[in-house]
Amino acid sequence: MYTLTYESVATNALEIAEMEELLEKARANNIKDSITGCLIYYQGKFVQLLEGERKEIDVLYDKIKQDPRHKNVTLFSDDQITKRTFPNWGMAYYPIDEDGTNKYEFEQYKRNLILLSDLVEPTNVTARHFWKKIKTMISQPPL
Repeated sequence: MYTLTYESVATNALEIAEMEELLEKARANNIKDSITGCLIYYQGKFVQLLEGERKEIDVLYDKIKQDPRHKNVTLFSDDQITKRTFPNWGMAYYPIDEDGTNKYEFEQYKRNLILLSDLVEPTNVTARHFWKKIKTMISQPPL
């Protein structure tokens, strides 16, 4: 098996309905292709970890790089793996409604992500890089 993690920047702010539609399609395709992972969207930035068979991950990542909803797609870690970090997650997603969220809700969102990062045992270097990137990203104050 293979895993990779990348970051990108949204070309436009995504509405909750747009993200839900994207995730619904992604989850259906990921189940079919035995791909698992986690997607974080925060302040117009995406960080995603994907894991599965190399061929399926390569095909999906090529599609992701061509998706006009984001830009500056940058791979920052990849590995051959023997065990998944997110074995039962077709695609976990942690959203935050930046327009309708107060300071307390932002802080709770960040605490939840930190707690999740502490509970999920990274099974490889790429997963550790993913969580490090998430912690760095959420340490930035809301815009």
